[in-house]
Amino acid sequence: MQKNKLLYNILTKVVVVLITFGLTYSQALYSFDKIFADPLYQQPTAVDKNISIIAIDEKTLQEYGDIGSWGRDIPAKLVETLNGNSEYAPSVICFDVMYISGGEADDDKRFAEVCGNYDNVITAANIVKKAEVTVNSDNKLVVDDDHTEMVEVPYEALRKVTEYGFANTVQDTDGYIRYARITDQYEGEDIESLAYKVYGMYCEKTGMTVEKPDTDDSGLFGFTYSGKSGAYEVISLCDILSGKVDSRAFAGKIVMVGAYAPGMQDAYNVPNQKGTQMYGVEIHANIVEALLENKTGLPVPELLYSVIVTLIVLAFMILAERFKILPGTIILVVLIAADIITGKMLYGNGHIMRIIELPIMSLIVYAYQLIFGYLEERLRRRKTVNAFKKYVAPQVVDTISKQGDFNIVLGGENRHIAVLFVDIRGFTPLSESLEPEQIVEILNEYLNLTTNSIFKNGGTLDKFVGDATMAVFNAPFDLDDYVYRAVCTAKDIVDGSKALNDELEKKFGKRVGFGVGVNCGNAVVGNIGCDFRMDYTAIGDTVNTAARLESNAKAAQVLISEAVYEAVKDRIEVSEVGVIPLKGKSNGVFVYSLEDIPGRE
Repeated sequence: MQKNKLLYNILTKVVVVLITFGLTYSQALYSFDKIFADPLYQQPTAVDKNISIIAIDEKTLQEYGDIGSWGRDIPAKLVETLNGNSEYAPSVICFDVMYISGGEADDDKRFAEVCGNYDNVITAANIVKKAEVTVNSDNKLVVDDDHTEMVEVPYEALRKVTEYGFANTVQDTDGYIRYARITDQYEGEDIESLAYKVYGMYCEKTGMTVEKPDTDDSGLFGFTYSGKSGAYEVISLCDILSGKVDSRAFAGKIVMVGAYAPGMQDAYNVPNQKGTQMYGVEIHANIVEALLENKTGLPVPELLYSVIVTLIVLAFMILAERFKILPGTIILVVLIAADIITGKMLYGNGHIMRIIELPIMSLIVYAYQLIFGYLEERLRRRKTVNAFKKYVAPQVVDTISKQGDFNIVLGGENRHIAVLFVDIRGFTPLSESLEPEQIVEILNEYLNLTTNSIFKNGGTLDKFVGDATMAVFNAPFDLDDYVYRAVCTAKDIVDGSKALNDELEKKFGKRVGFGVGVNCGNAVVGNIGCDFRMDYTAIGDTVNTAARLESNAKAAQVLISEAVYEAVKDRIEVSEVGVIPLKGKSNGVFVYSLEDIPGRE
């Protein structure tokens, strides 16, 4: 049994290790993790006042019409307005708008000419991705979902006089934008992102050092959003061109020009404002600020993270087996808190750690330990109850176990009880005339009769002493009408002996007789013995008197004491035996012989 339990414990730990490692390494809970990690990591802060957004918003669209109908003279006028006074010109003017087609019209040429007059304009390009299917050396299909099919760049005249970068965003597996790319490749040439172009130009204009963030194997880096939608200064483009806003307000700043209206379909899900999308121009602004403030990071190595989480969960499982519920709960809470704090600290140092796998697996292990412990306790309790049923009437044990009222005083208590002794008459001569196997069979039949009679009436089987049986009533639990129950038990034993004798005579040609004695009174009841060996029993004069009554009883006779008679005299029929001397007592005891219990089935 112990070996099986050890094997089971080892097997459960192996299963937990495999599940934890597999769940963590496969990133199966990635999207679920972000529900908790995003609010922890993506907390808004004060945005950089040197970044402003000039919005192509509803107000501007109402003023100039749909953006598809615009001529290039509008962006040309904006560049001229912002750069009108070189002393107050922005450091960077970035258009998150595609100027791909055209180039031959007068307004196209004018826009390119205006941009060529200054060195602070960046325009947007678009990378077109398409899944590419190839066959490798093993003749297996390989699908490249990140294959660059083409790059849509600004028209030639504009491209020659401006910097440009791709404006594509990188959506995570759950559709949110948490990562950005510095460069992408097309036909062996590196193309920088729009945000990284802005960052580089701003550093150049302000004398800052460009620090390229670390990227993963896919060229991605994680970044922290500084603000939610509307956190950056947002000004309508039409207010700039109409002169309502002084262009000098943008002196030395980064100016991001882009869509800021729902109908322009340039909004995306972002982790710092779940349920509300953010315009692309604001996302680029956040990426630029993350690059400026070094708020970038990479996921912790997957294998290392998976191994650490697995070892911690295994250690927690081992600890949880050794502690009770309260200490185990405290350890669980500390573990989850440490996971969150560690994740937050690592994130602040550029390491992005998932935070959900450790709490989930720890909770599963904790729940398993609780359930397993509960079932183990139920099994232990059931074994105890079943064992107790060998001493106490099963229906009494069932009732007490359901109520949970195990009010047993260890060490003994003074209690008023009824005591019954029963013994076989002539057992020694009987045993000499039969084979040992036959004697055992007779004893078993006799003990079965006495035990069933005791349990039927709610008594407690105290012990077997050779061929004698001792039972007590009203211990260890309170029992109603216990003196009457003891007398009924004695009558059941005597009545049952008739059928038993008929059976024994058929089998062995022998008959047995039972003498029964019943007494009631105070006795010391409880665990009697020493530290390493205890016996639940009753001791005292009440018990001794019951034993003496039994020894004086003839076959098929029940002797009861005067105390028992007084307690139940209205419900039984007796004959007076009179005062008889009892061994060990200086005075005789008045005794009655039980004849019948009227009205009892």
